[in-house]
Amino acid sequence: MMKKLFIISTVLLLNVAVSNAQGTVEDYKRAYSLAKTFSRENVYYSDVRPVWIKNSNSFWYVRNTPQGRVYVVTDANKKTKVPLFDHKDLAASLSKTSGKEVTADKLMLERLQVNRTMDTLKFIFERQNWTYFVKKNILKNEGEISVPPPGPHWTVVDEEKNGDPVISPDGKFSAFIKDNNIYIKGIVTGKEKQVSIDGTDGNYYSSYITWSPDSKKLAVNKIRPAKKRYIYYVESSPESQLQPVLHQLEYAKPGDELRFKLPCVFNIENGNSYAAPAQSISPQYEVGNLEWNKAGTAVMFDFNQRGHQLYCIYELSAETGQLRKIIEETSKTFVNYTRYFRKNLAKGNEVIWMSERDNWNHLYLYDVQTASVKNQITKGQWYVRNVIHVDEESRTIWFTANGMVPNEDPYLVRYYRIGFDGEGLTCLTPEEGTHQAWFSDDMNYLVDVYSMVDKAPVAVLRNAADGSIIMELEKADISGLLENGWKAPEVFTAKGRDGETDIWGIIIRPVNFDPSRKYPVIEYIYSGPGSHYVPKSFISYNRNMTSLAELGFIVVQIDGMGTSFRSKAFEEVCFRNLADSGFPDRKLWIKAVAKKYPYMDIDRVGIFGASAGGQESLTAVLLHPEFYKAAYSSCGCHDNRMDKIWWNEQWLGYPVGDQYIKGSNVENAHLLECPLMLVVGEMDNNVDPASTMQVVDALIKANKDFELVVLPGVRHTMGESYGEHKRYDFFVRHLLNVNPPKWQELE
Repeated sequence: MMKKLFIISTVLLLNVAVSNAQGTVEDYKRAYSLAKTFSRENVYYSDVRPVWIKNSNSFWYVRNTPQGRVYVVTDANKKTKVPLFDHKDLAASLSKTSGKEVTADKLMLERLQVNRTMDTLKFIFERQNWTYFVKKNILKNEGEISVPPPGPHWTVVDEEKNGDPVISPDGKFSAFIKDNNIYIKGIVTGKEKQVSIDGTDGNYYSSYITWSPDSKKLAVNKIRPAKKRYIYYVESSPESQLQPVLHQLEYAKPGDELRFKLPCVFNIENGNSYAAPAQSISPQYEVGNLEWNKAGTAVMFDFNQRGHQLYCIYELSAETGQLRKIIEETSKTFVNYTRYFRKNLAKGNEVIWMSERDNWNHLYLYDVQTASVKNQITKGQWYVRNVIHVDEESRTIWFTANGMVPNEDPYLVRYYRIGFDGEGLTCLTPEEGTHQAWFSDDMNYLVDVYSMVDKAPVAVLRNAADGSIIMELEKADISGLLENGWKAPEVFTAKGRDGETDIWGIIIRPVNFDPSRKYPVIEYIYSGPGSHYVPKSFISYNRNMTSLAELGFIVVQIDGMGTSFRSKAFEEVCFRNLADSGFPDRKLWIKAVAKKYPYMDIDRVGIFGASAGGQESLTAVLLHPEFYKAAYSSCGCHDNRMDKIWWNEQWLGYPVGDQYIKGSNVENAHLLECPLMLVVGEMDNNVDPASTMQVVDALIKANKDFELVVLPGVRHTMGESYGEHKRYDFFVRHLLNVNPPKWQELE
């Protein structure tokens, strides 16, 4: 009897152990299944992406219905919504003409274009161009699509030597570059005239030439090039051959010498020419955006001083050569030039300008003649995101902004309109959520799609003057997700390091979440300044977080100080201090969540990320090992002296100094005491892969234990499918203290 009771008790204990297990084969299989289970294909009446038909008040979009895809067209004036064409007819024609079976409910018409009368469609199907005449039900194959050759990589500097000839506004002349100098040629006569004589290989004129409105003058930059830096990749396993291939990529790094641009103007009638004083635009990061005034008497251009603490709009007179400063932006930290917006108004006496000068990103109206602010257009403790449209006749601006509505998530984006004088501010999309809108050409209507991470998308047609809803279009149906166990991320806020500022993030739990269990916490990090990263719109499946949580974790994502779209003060915490990465805020946030939810075990906190997130995840375990206990770091820019110039000089400043060394994971590698997995693509053309290998070298020299995964032929990545599996195993092993299942068990 005692033996029988012992056996029964043992079986019960085993069942309890299995039911509470985490990181099992079943967990892995469920985790990998969620990408399909929770895919957007299972969310009906969602993903509305309207396309306005040019010069009309009608638009088309695809309805994702339980019966399949339906192309519909809506007339905003008539408030009607009907199929754009007969789907059965087109499917039958495509099947017959292409030789590929096509069903009416699964039509995929790439790059669809619809004419104004909606009787002709142009699209791509199976790499062929097609024209479909709707009323006649005639389908014509227009031949195979042409694939343009790939353009240069974004790190390659355009030398501005290969521009096409530029025709003057009156159509009488073309301007072009020959032998490094400017020439013009009569369109009728064919007679050439040399305009400049001092261009050389080492100091040449740009082929991007700008004519004045009266066709009498030219504006152009004279360029003094700089020696280029290159990084090199060995592609170990190319598909085209047995032997490795060496690749070279132009790639400027912090502190490198940069080319110098000198704006010049030429009068082709009297031969006069003027150049901006070089000392006024030095040291130089970039000069550009040459734009003539309406009278053709002066050209305006941008000057971004190296170090990004001064940004100016200058005006160079074509009549006297005088250089005049119209707008000046200065900062003791950085001028965030990526927030750029400049609109020279047609009459030539006003400029709309975007600035963070009052600690928030706003619009200003400048008087060109007096070089002073006429009035601040937008104002308040909120953030202008983008200018959508400027109507000079009505003196109205349509724009997006966040943070204007009190007592809600300050990152939610809405659409507004306002007058140049700052009056008449009108919210066009008042419902709570992040909004994305598409405006008709005449700015009379907009299609608005809005959602939140925990609220399904809604699509409506609105009046663009007052935002009133004209008709409802679609409301997403997520019942299929809910039936399969989907749970929305939880939005959570906690106070940051100053005890006052709200820090926002999300919490993702596994489908089989059990509050009686203890769950390790894993943070997905990307904290690079320039944006915010916690999602604000509806996502049915978060590729970096959802499946990972399913293995037995609580996964979180947070926007700490140093990220964007709050105040300038909030963002500039990162200035010369990228190693901060908002960690003081992140740790407080996670502790606050764990206080509310005791099932979160903050003695077992892991962290992972790629790129800047790869740098930050390693920094977490090097500088905050008392809190972060394991890190997966992919393609990190581990030493900012090794990374791209624009990103690093923007936030860390110029010249390169101790601020670059202080946050280097290479310099701090000897501090490692926690489990670490480093991942790098050998062909990473975003972050120099040598940055990861230098960390490896430092760790080896410091006799530190770690894991390294090198992905042959792979570029900038979180790890792809192989790295994802390695990441799962890494955290299961080190945070759950469980040996992960063998890979062949999951096949």
